[in-house]
Amino acid sequence: MTTTWKTKVAPALKAFFDKDGKKAAAAEFSKSFNKEEIGKEIDAKKDELSPKVLEVYEAAPAEIKHLITTSKSTKIAKKYSTVVPKFLEDLAKIEFPGAQAVSEAVTKSGTTLVSGPVLFLFGKVATFVPKEETKVEEKTEASREVTATVEAEKTEETSETVEEVKKEEEVPAAEPPKQ
Repeated sequence: MTTTWKTKVAPALKAFFDKDGKKAAAAEFSKSFNKEEIGKEIDAKKDELSPKVLEVYEAAPAEIKHLITTSKSTKIAKKYSTVVPKFLEDLAKIEFPGAQAVSEAVTKSGTTLVSGPVLFLFGKVATFVPKEETKVEEKTEASREVTATVEAEKTEETSETVEEVKKEEEVPAAEPPKQ
């Protein structure tokens, strides 16, 4: 029974769910992506790459800046699927180590399937971003959260006030008229 499952059923299910081979190609690329080698290459070219990376980073959209400076996730959401390949192409143009290979893998398989190598490159790009820029991003994110919390409290207070007013209006209507 188990041999039938391993030889016939499991491969058929894999073939059904991965018809164009994107998942297999992404998995193979992720396994072959050598983070240590690319990290050493980036460290060796750090002085040469720094101004180029800052230029590309400054020209990047806000979503990419947010991903680079504050993201701690292990996957890239689908909403970033249009801006990430463009940013990777820009990194490949300045010959950022590993960017060309990751860019090709992203165009073949998509951003979510190759999230590990993409986030690794973003982490390396973050080392070129000034610390003040990172702190500003964190402050704006924190201020957004505080603003959202304050607005939520205001709406709760408003709804409580409206309920109190409705109760006060109902009380006099319930009393019979005096004669």
